[in-house]
Amino acid sequence: MKKVITYGTFDLLHWGHINLLKRAKELGDYLIVGLSSDEFNQIKNKKSYHSYENRKLILEAIRYVDEVIPENNWEQKIDDIKKHNVDIFVMGDDWKGKFDFLKDYCEVVYLPRTVGISTSKIKKDLFSVKNG
Repeated sequence: MKKVITYGTFDLLHWGHINLLKRAKELGDYLIVGLSSDEFNQIKNKKSYHSYENRKLILEAIRYVDEVIPENNWEQKIDDIKKHNVDIFVMGDDWKGKFDFLKDYCEVVYLPRTVGISTSKIKKDLFSVKNG
């Protein structure tokens, strides 16, 4: 069985997230999603609309996702890859090169982002509607 892992906050889920998860799953048989915990988001100076528990619930309902694990810090990726016998690490190409150090442990794939959508864009659009 070929295992794939990706990481993210996955807040305000949109078709760009679904495209990433679908393409990641197509690379293997089993997709693990490392979901940023609320505490880790604070460290990254990010604020999610949905709590970790609710984001996990949403991700677990997506047919491409086989397992959701908490992402608590930047350093855990190597341990996660070893612990879960991961074959492929996947991230969006906006992170290109940042995780090449993982090539010692598994294949690293950077997938193109979905054009025209992002959580940042949604938040910006909602803010402009609210503040007219």
